[in-house]
Amino acid sequence: MKHLLILGAGTAGTMVANRMVRKLSLEEWDVTVVDPDTTHLYQPGLLFLPFGNHEESELVRARGTTLDDRVRWVQRPVLEIDGQARSVQLEGGDRLPFDLLVIASGSRIRPDLTEGLLGDAWQRSVFDFYTLDGAVKLRDALAKFRGGRVVINLVELPIKCPVAPLEFAFLADEFFKRRGIRDDVELTYVTPLDGAFTKPIASKRLGHLLQEKSVKVETEFAVGSVTDHEIVSFDERRVPFDLLVTIPTHSGAAFVERSGLGNELAFVPTDKHSLAAKGLENVFVVGDATDVPASKAGSVAHFEAETLIENLERAASGRELVSTFDGHANCFVETGNGKALLIDFNYDVEPLPGKYPLPGLGPFSLLEESKLNHQGKLAFRWIYWNGLLPGKPIPVPAQMSLAGKEQPAP
Repeated sequence: MKHLLILGAGTAGTMVANRMVRKLSLEEWDVTVVDPDTTHLYQPGLLFLPFGNHEESELVRARGTTLDDRVRWVQRPVLEIDGQARSVQLEGGDRLPFDLLVIASGSRIRPDLTEGLLGDAWQRSVFDFYTLDGAVKLRDALAKFRGGRVVINLVELPIKCPVAPLEFAFLADEFFKRRGIRDDVELTYVTPLDGAFTKPIASKRLGHLLQEKSVKVETEFAVGSVTDHEIVSFDERRVPFDLLVTIPTHSGAAFVERSGLGNELAFVPTDKHSLAAKGLENVFVVGDATDVPASKAGSVAHFEAETLIENLERAASGRELVSTFDGHANCFVETGNGKALLIDFNYDVEPLPGKYPLPGLGPFSLLEESKLNHQGKLAFRWIYWNGLLPGKPIPVPAQMSLAGKEQPAP
């Protein structure tokens, strides 16, 4: 028996496992997922939870219900990967052999990497919303907030869902207006970037929305330390706050770091088109665990999985790998008041205006706010649980298309 081993049962790992049990001969292969967590979290919902728009129970499901019955699930933490011996050591000493390995271990927030962030103010006046516990506690803090300075700070990139901090600012504006205290709240968005987003056309549009909503923007701000009332940059600029919403530094899994397989933030060096791990034979990486210069978002995990699944089949039969992943990402960006805009881009093409997915018809508009885009974002939760995770076909091309997009004049 040959072994396909998948480390991590988040979005990417679950999708790949559920599809590979239908692709490989289970008389010749077993498909095993290693993940100690007993629940699966719908991470996009964490954005809405602090504003009272979701309950915790809507965002979690028992992990066993998300995995195909033919997938073997090992509920143990990983200690280390031994690429030479083609085995994975679990905590407690047991080893699992592999013929093919997929690292789908995601990313984790690291507030410990910023001086003072985990000080006395942590979860009192300093909160994150990238974890379920953080989002719940932030919800409670926002419900009691009566006015003052709210700062949303992106410490550094890369992070999961790079547009989420902007979405939080837009939704906070709506939230405080709905409570009738917007005039008593100063909203400030603090970023290490030179604009609202990493791509110029989208950055201009999103920056304009921040301006419309009277959200102050502090750019090129590299956080060096945090006190209980201000964030301080390395060049000694200071931004005071009464409530800080932090998006901490992200890193890869601890076992990647222990195995010596990651970069300085423990993301695994990965061929950006084939998703093969660099320097490791028969090892692949998918989702947030990679170092590829694509967005760390659920759509990217989906599009990566299309290339990865083909390459796993090819590797299983000794055929040459394909290099078809183009960095494709698309994201609905919630802008508040029941509207959202949509961005669609890849390694080479930045977000452009137009219609998606059908040229000229849409129904979704690119880089333009609409209520239909908002409905599309809300509908994704059903698609996630019932289509994406189970590995059912999703009628969205994995490669980005220029059809329907308005290209800028040369």
